[in-house]
Amino acid sequence: MSTTLETIQEQIQANPVLLYMKGTPQLPQCGFSAQAVQAVMACGERFAYVNILEHPDIRAELPKYANWPTFPQLWISGELVGGCDIITELAQQGELEPMIKAAVAA
Repeated sequence: MSTTLETIQEQIQANPVLLYMKGTPQLPQCGFSAQAVQAVMACGERFAYVNILEHPDIRAELPKYANWPTFPQLWISGELVGGCDIITELAQQGELEPMIKAAVAA
């Protein structure tokens, strides 16, 4: 059985674009997750997500692993991009879509 930390590392490595969020893209459970998922979906690429409300172990461990205390968290190509404010800012500046498209194409 793998540890929570190993699970997190596997998820991040296996998915070029991964959003840790509260709820699902269809039914976000907080305003920040809703804003983040809208910005990512607007880029037009498929992405993976983990509903941290269904995974309390990941919810507890990920902030320590990422050194980022809040959710949502967007990971692109194995790197933490940031939370809601950074995601929406990148989207408004037109920088998020090329990042996501490059990661998916790689």
